[in-house]
Amino acid sequence: MNHDVIITCALTGAGDTTGKSHLVPVTPKQIAAAAVEAAKAGATVVHCHVRDPQTGKFSRDVALYREVMERIREADVDIIVNLTAGMGGDLEIGPGETPTEFGPGTDLVGPLTRLAHVEELLPEICTLDCGTLNFGDGDTIYVSTPTQLRAGAKRITELGVKAELEIFDTGHLWFAKQMIKEGLLHDPLFQLCLGIPWGAPADTTTMKAMVDNLPAGATWAGFGIGRMQMPMAAQAVLLGGNVRVGLEDNLWLDKGVLATNGQLVERACEILSRLGARVLTPAEGRAKMNLTRR
Repeated sequence: MNHDVIITCALTGAGDTTGKSHLVPVTPKQIAAAAVEAAKAGATVVHCHVRDPQTGKFSRDVALYREVMERIREADVDIIVNLTAGMGGDLEIGPGETPTEFGPGTDLVGPLTRLAHVEELLPEICTLDCGTLNFGDGDTIYVSTPTQLRAGAKRITELGVKAELEIFDTGHLWFAKQMIKEGLLHDPLFQLCLGIPWGAPADTTTMKAMVDNLPAGATWAGFGIGRMQMPMAAQAVLLGGNVRVGLEDNLWLDKGVLATNGQLVERACEILSRLGARVLTPAEGRAKMNLTRR
């Protein structure tokens, strides 16, 4: 069991959740306020996407990321910022016998373009989604090829940003270790992402199988989506890891009760406390993850 736990709060994500909960933050001001709320509730790290303020849909706009970062840095809280670098990998296959007529959900760019905001803003952590995946039950695929991943990993290392490797299935973990072996990544973090159809399921057997295949001494976290968010938070800690909660992965505090990011962090803190663990401060989290505060 891990008794000294890092809690990451994933604030908004890129999914079609804004129509399901009015509490999902959309504008940079709302996202930054959610980061402050999560920090005050006890989070060690906030994981940030941005959305188009007019439509609520996902965005890769560097100016939006800059405003979020500036607002967080101006706030009266200390929090580690983790920016997604996963946007730009969405491919919506065309219907039926016309698969190359890509759908409107396609947002596909190269590996360095996906890092444009990371290059400019230099957060303490950024993510690297470590493989291609059927994403949901339709025709959308998240695309991240070995060549793209090698280019992205190399650039993240050059920038001096800590990579958090998003592992959605066992093959992703296999390739993540290959990039470490090739010297493209040094001391990365691992995030085990469970329950996304059709990646790794959110259950004890799958999480433990992944944990058993992590590099020795790796700092890792795990999460489940939807109603498996809190069970997988507890499970990760019992297996020696850290946790992630937040509205990117789950909208509900209890059955029929919509959550805020701060409430999800508070719930996770309560569970961990009852297990006999404590949540690390951002300063303690930096020491554990070998980060340099920017």
